[in-house]
Amino acid sequence: MAKIAIITCAKIRDTSCVGCLKCFKAAERKEGEFAQYDDVRIVAMTGCGDCPGLVMPKATLLMEMADYLDRDIDVIHLGTCLLKANKTAACPIDLEAMKVKLETVFGKKVVVGTHTY
Repeated sequence: MAKIAIITCAKIRDTSCVGCLKCFKAAERKEGEFAQYDDVRIVAMTGCGDCPGLVMPKATLLMEMADYLDRDIDVIHLGTCLLKANKTAACPIDLEAMKVKLETVFGKKVVVGTHTY
């Protein structure tokens, strides 16, 4: 079972997808980027830290809390809301560079995107 943490856009998360319902739906149905897993469990979600995108401090806090609470995280997904913000709302985060940095610092696979809705 893939235990997934999702990093979302603090600005548009509840505009383009109220309550992250699209991510939960896609995970349950194994659609979009979740199709690559046999079984999916979303174990954590956190915002990016708001513009200009303080992803690393937020991800560090997330990983520290997951460790403290004995919650394993196998994969980090950068939410589709981050992709949308990057393409349409002048989000300053370089998603590919962030992917590499997160993988390097935390030793976890990072996937850009969650669903196609």
